[in-house]
Amino acid sequence: EPSKDPSAPPPGWDPAVKAGAAYPPPPPYQDNPMPPGGYPMPAQPYPQYPQGTTVTVQPTIYVTQTPLAHPLPDYLGYSIFTMLCCCLPLGIAALVYSILTREANHQGNQEAAQRNSRLARILNHTALGIGIAIIILYIIYFTVIVA
Repeated sequence: EPSKDPSAPPPGWDPAVKAGAAYPPPPPYQDNPMPPGGYPMPAQPYPQYPQGTTVTVQPTIYVTQTPLAHPLPDYLGYSIFTMLCCCLPLGIAALVYSILTREANHQGNQEAAQRNSRLARILNHTALGIGIAIIILYIIYFTVIVA
C-alpha cells in the first residue's frame, strides 16, 4: 500500500537520479478541487521543481531543398516556338512539361526534372517534325495546283 506521507517520493522514483531532492507537498485540495463550501478555490501556484532541474526546449527544424547545382534544360523557348509556329496541341503539352521542369529544378527534385525535361524535348521534336511535314505538304500542294 502506498505511503500517505505527502513528502514521500512517488512509486518508481529513483533516489540515485536526484540524490537529496525532496518533493514539495501537493497543493491544497489536489484530490478534491471543491472545498466544503462548494466554491472553487483560487488557483494555487504549482510547486517548484527540485533544485537543479532544467527544462530544455527543442528548436524548430525547417527542412528545405535547394535548387539543383546543374539544372537540366527546360526547353522553354523551344516549346514556345513549337506552340506558335509548328503544332499548337503538342506545343502546349511541351510548354507544360517545360514549366514543370523549371519548377523541379528550382525545388531540387532531380528525378522529376529529368523526366519532365525528356518529355518536353520529345514533344518539341515531334511538334517540330509535324510542323515541317505540314509546311512541306502545303508547298507541294500549291506547286501541284498552280502548275
